Amino acid sequence: MAGPLYLADTNILIRLVKRDHPEYPMVRGAVTALRAKGVKLAYTLQNMAEFWNASTRPRERNGFGLTIEETEANARQIERAFVFLADSEAVYRECRSLALQHRVSGAQVHDARLAAAMLAHGITHILTFNGWTSLASPASWPSIRRKQP
Repeated sequence: MAGPLYLADTNILIRLVKRDHPEYPMVRGAVTALRAKGVKLAYTLQNMAEFWNASTRPRERNGFGLTIEETEANARQIERAFVFLADSEAVYRECRSLALQHRVSGAQVHDARLAAAMLAHGITHILTFNGWTSLASPASWPSIRRKQP
């Protein structure tokens, strides 16, 4: 029987491939501990788009300033180590439903897409540094649990 599957938030993916990041040891430890318990970690197209954005954005604009080649190498590490959750019509329908139900606007749509993928794929946990938002609060979705490193 396969172990549980958790979604890794983009902030986890970035810290995991940036060994010089101050929070790298904490993230590495959390991932190692989860894997020891049989947990597999997943990512989505939305995660990878956000990862690519933050990685290649210039440092002066709050990015990491990596080259395309560096970002590609890091993306390949993620692809090898994590399970990819494909977008589907079910993800689309969940996202539309969440957007209406929670009155999602602006940048909130990115988190709504992640939550929609979790719901469509039956994932109950997300590994993240983020606190609860209106989209990921226990009252909004009792089936989703946030886990911090």
